[in-house]
Amino acid sequence: MERKNNYKAWLYLAPILIFIFLFTIFPIINTFIISFLKNYNYATGANEGFTFENYGLILGITERIPGVSESKMLDFIRYALPNTLLITFVSVPISVILALVISILLNKIKVLHDLFQTIFFLPYVTNTIAVGMVFAIIFSNTGLFNNIFGLGNVNWVQEGLGSTWGKCMFVLCLYVIWTGLPFKILIFSSALHNIDQQYYDAARIDATPKWKTDLKIVLPLISPQILYITITSFITGFKEYNAIIGLFNRSYTINPNVHDLYTVVYYIYDQIQGTNGTRHLEYAAAGAVVLFVIILIFTLIQMKVAKKRVHY
Repeated sequence: MERKNNYKAWLYLAPILIFIFLFTIFPIINTFIISFLKNYNYATGANEGFTFENYGLILGITERIPGVSESKMLDFIRYALPNTLLITFVSVPISVILALVISILLNKIKVLHDLFQTIFFLPYVTNTIAVGMVFAIIFSNTGLFNNIFGLGNVNWVQEGLGSTWGKCMFVLCLYVIWTGLPFKILIFSSALHNIDQQYYDAARIDATPKWKTDLKIVLPLISPQILYITITSFITGFKEYNAIIGLFNRSYTINPNVHDLYTVVYYIYDQIQGTNGTRHLEYAAAGAVVLFVIILIFTLIQMKVAKKRVHY
């Protein structure tokens, strides 16, 4: 009877397992294989054999034309990877801490709590590109940001009007932090709502200050949710792409030949799309594998730290 039930269970699971294999597992394996193929042709599947050259090229180690140092591909290692790391390590800690503070404050509000929570959640259900366009207008040279702070005619994001890499990155990080808050607040608010009232009562009986209650009782109790949000936020940060399209709709600040606004995912998409009819899926695949390894390493580090810091 048990074997019969197992057979039925696998039969019921078969459709979703097939979809997972076709659209998740197989693409990962195929991407890994393509990253080691030289001059891969996406249409015919033709290639010139196994090579590590693709990784050397995107990391700026190997020259496309042997002996010519100017032929090195530096967009990935000089712009895409540093920009991705900067966006991730600036936006994620700030957004997680802000979300925690806002959630704790919201939890203390009894009147209109649901209304405030809905307001904070609205950006999550708003189209990313539309939000990016609004931010682009706010940070234009005649936008609201300059008017509020009396900055004059400073251009932050517009092409050809004095915008710099630093200004663009400042706006980009603000955008990523703002759009990342709603989901984090929702998760933290749900976790705070599920904390048993007896913990607060015990702290009140002991005359524990509210800040100490939040620090010593509340944070440890929601540490699993903090871990979950931190890991998923780092993964999302490493995959940042939509924000740049929404804000800038380009991969550069001043010179179209210098892709200084690249992120790793932006670089991958550009290699897939290609220029002048030439697509380099092997470079895109190599970049995707590098990104996968980076995300995996940071996830494992966080999981290692979590064993000592997270309380279940």
